[in-house]
This record gives sequence, structure tokens and C-alpha cells, in this order.
Amino acid sequence: MSPSSPPPAPSVPAPAEHSERLSLPWWLWLAGLASAGLLATEIWMGAPGVRAWLPFAVLLPVTVAGLWWLGRIRVAVRGGELWVDDAHLPVRHVADVIPLDAAGRREVLGVGADPLAFVVQRPWVGGAVQVVLDDPADPTPFWVVSTRHPVELAEAVLAARDAR
Repeated sequence: MSPSSPPPAPSVPAPAEHSERLSLPWWLWLAGLASAGLLATEIWMGAPGVRAWLPFAVLLPVTVAGLWWLGRIRVAVRGGELWVDDAHLPVRHVADVIPLDAAGRREVLGVGADPLAFVVQRPWVGGAVQVVLDDPADPTPFWVVSTRHPVELAEAVLAARDAR
């Protein structure tokens, strides 16, 4: 290293980021569209005129829109916040993050569940995380959020919290 060259910059680890969409699996799309097609056929039942095509023109697009809406939720850790759809939590208020499998999620959301908890649960997603809060001004004790990658999401939230 020459005396005129600047010293190397200290390496600061970038906070871990995580992003996923809780979309529906293909078999739920298939089941939903098949059900809508069957219902449209039942309404049609060989009727002439508008009743021949209207059930299909209405029910199939409404079903597609409904299935898309069910799978629209995004879970992300970015900018020092945990984002779940349009709700966001600054990671400075996170005390701990616990990855949950299906049995753990069932236990947390079961009979003894806290009614003040913030829950975003999708039954077709097996895993979840429990984000324990440390904010005296907030009555919410914890968040339970469905995720396909509970360990990675927990690590990203804790890394973002520790980077602050």
C-alpha cells in the first residue's frame, strides 16, 4: 500500500433483507377455478340467451380476482422494518423472533391465544414466526406472521434489529 492511497473502508455488513409473497399453491387455483366452472355450469344448465354465457363471464373472472387477492400478501424486511402487507413494524421494537412450524403455530394461535396479538395467517403456508414486541406504548404483545421460510425471516429481522 502506498502512502498516498486511502485506507480501506471498514466492512460493515449490510442488514439482511427478506422478501416473499404468500401466494396460493397451484392446486388451490385449480380447485377454485374448477368450483367456479361447476357453479357456472349449474346456473347455465342448457338455458338459451344471456344465461348461456353470463355465468361463465362473471364467475370465472370473479374467482380469479378472489384467488389473486388471497395470495397478494407480501412479507418483507427492508429499511429497518418488518412489512406484512401494508402493516409495518420498526425492528427496534422487536425483543425476539421465534420460528414456528405448523404445530408451533397451532399452539400459539390455539385456545390460549392472546386476543391482542397481530396475526396474518395463511392456512396453506405451513410455517410462521412469532415476533415478540418490546414497546411499552403498544398493547400488542406479539405478531404471528405466516411464512414459507421461518428461520430465514427470523434471522433477517434479528439481523436488521442488531444492525440498528
